Amino acid sequence: MDFEQIKYSVEERIATITLNRPDMLNAWTPIMMDELIRAMNLADKDDDVRVVIVTGSGRAFCAGADLSGDGLRIARKDGKAPSQRRDTAGQVTLRIFDMKKPVIAAINGHAVGVGITMTLAMDIRFVAEEATKIGFIFNKRGLVPEGCSTYFLPKIIGVTRAAELILTGRMFTAKEGMEMGLFSGIVPLSDLMPMARKTAGEIAENTSAISTALSRQMLWKGLGEGHPMAAHIIESSCLDFMIPSRDCMEGTASFLEKRSPQFQMKPGFDMPDFYPWWKERQYKPGP
Repeated sequence: MDFEQIKYSVEERIATITLNRPDMLNAWTPIMMDELIRAMNLADKDDDVRVVIVTGSGRAFCAGADLSGDGLRIARKDGKAPSQRRDTAGQVTLRIFDMKKPVIAAINGHAVGVGITMTLAMDIRFVAEEATKIGFIFNKRGLVPEGCSTYFLPKIIGVTRAAELILTGRMFTAKEGMEMGLFSGIVPLSDLMPMARKTAGEIAENTSAISTALSRQMLWKGLGEGHPMAAHIIESSCLDFMIPSRDCMEGTASFLEKRSPQFQMKPGFDMPDFYPWWKERQYKPGP
């Protein structure tokens, strides 16, 4: 599949998506949004892909919306009222939110505006020490937060810290973000992709693809539940499905035989009938 503003490759069951406008610091455009969604769809449908890594080319991860073009465009479907328009960053984070495959951010440089909000629905965020400009700068531009960041950010770092970052719009460094709990690891740039690939490899080589898909969605979709009973119910359903499965039998056998597991079940064919369970609730943008 040909892309204009990103690169997509698969190696050792790991898909790597690279934002690829280095001369523009990978500034965000509607084309980039479109291509990211297409790449996520491609990775999610490919049973040979177990993990996705998202990174940037050049010295920035993403410097925010391309203010010289139509990077601030709000996408909408024909015939929809203005109140139902959907921001481009949010469309990407919502696609990531529903992924069957884990997504790892390898933030190689500056990440501003959408450059950081797009990573919030990713499961693991590694950042290079050289990333000294990170910020939710919307209020300084006469805008408001986007990319579902008002949902994700307080859940990741707490509402007080999220409010301070969003209301001031100030820049912060990779080190400060690490101290807040925004990032899972901080390393020199030269070690960033090796760290991301090492973590991706641990998932790809040692875990069941079905178990991973179900676990990922139980974590994310459980964030909005009001009582632990909701987690108990879906965990029980997933356990009932997995315990008699081929992957559980292989996981048990490999443990007893002291060997690496060879899981065979595929997300494209072997997901339970109740997946995706959260789709019973319909969320529609609007007033």
